[in-house]
Amino acid sequence: MDDRDYMQLAIDLAQRGLYTTSPNPRVGCVLVRDGDMIGSGYHVRAGEGHAEVNAIADAGDAAGATAYVTLEPCSHTGKTPPCCAALIAAKVARVVVAMTDPNPLVAGRGIKRLQDAGITVETGVLEAEAKALNPGFIKRMEKGVPWLRVKLAMSLDGRTAMASGESQWITGAAARSDVQRLRARSCAVVSGVDTVIADQACLTVRADEMGIDPDIALLAAEQQPLRVVLDSRLRLPVDANILSQPGHTLLIASAENPKAQHALEQAGAEVVYLPAAHGRVDITKTLQLLSERHCNEVMVEAGATLAGAFIEAGLVDQLNVYMAPTLLGSEARPLLQLPLSTMAQQQRLTIESITPVGEDWRIDASPLK
Repeated sequence: MDDRDYMQLAIDLAQRGLYTTSPNPRVGCVLVRDGDMIGSGYHVRAGEGHAEVNAIADAGDAAGATAYVTLEPCSHTGKTPPCCAALIAAKVARVVVAMTDPNPLVAGRGIKRLQDAGITVETGVLEAEAKALNPGFIKRMEKGVPWLRVKLAMSLDGRTAMASGESQWITGAAARSDVQRLRARSCAVVSGVDTVIADQACLTVRADEMGIDPDIALLAAEQQPLRVVLDSRLRLPVDANILSQPGHTLLIASAENPKAQHALEQAGAEVVYLPAAHGRVDITKTLQLLSERHCNEVMVEAGATLAGAFIEAGLVDQLNVYMAPTLLGSEARPLLQLPLSTMAQQQRLTIESITPVGEDWRIDASPLK
């Protein structure tokens, strides 16, 4: 095996933390000495041991080993001590890093500290694959906003619900389970108040519906994503399903309503006011607020109007569209509300993948930037 093979093992380990590390990045580490893997570890969740520390503990003795790490070892003290110090103390001889850390608190300092200690450091091994582990963390560190996905479900003729609003269920159980996994990897799930009321939405991660290892699913369900409801005038009823779920619900309003605010806060919600944009909650400032709350990946599960607004504003990184093999007809509701009137205004997409999910299909696409 060569450096790429061992780094792939580290990437595979990091994937195990896909649903649980928020707001930290997903990181894996493998220790190799004389051609044998002597230790491995990954970051499970924030506040607990990082990948390097876990791998060193697994090895017991890491002196003279090569450490393969998917992200530059941290050089600062947060909830845990710096990982580069742990590697130095363990007397590893060489560190292979897939990608440098975009966090300005690290950003090359971890590598320099290792080199200053006489450790050989190499970077860029499977860099693209390592970056794919943490699109949200990278974007938040580099641009100050989360990585945003919009989840949509439609019929083969591009409709999302009947004219009456009836929509359950277009897609099958496998697709709904897949959506649970998308929620679980998200730091926050955003919806509009009309959708939350109409669908009696909960927007929670439910372990028994994820279709993955039960132990990992339980960990994911313990760490519920922040539920964010854009509710400009605070119309959400105090007995709404979303307010009785585990985790935290944040209501973002643009018009003050002290009476409703008090009642909703008594029901367990947090209320934040942001300036209005075009008579609605400002979605750009919403994402900035979520970034300040350390949200890496944000998922929008909303109706055609709000989903369309995020796309029109150029805020979307990826569309996850579930397409069911059914027809709802011309009177049914469209996938998106986008005010386009000419072919010149069309918004082209890059199709990243088309994957069967049970009887349905999932289309992952990104807007051309």
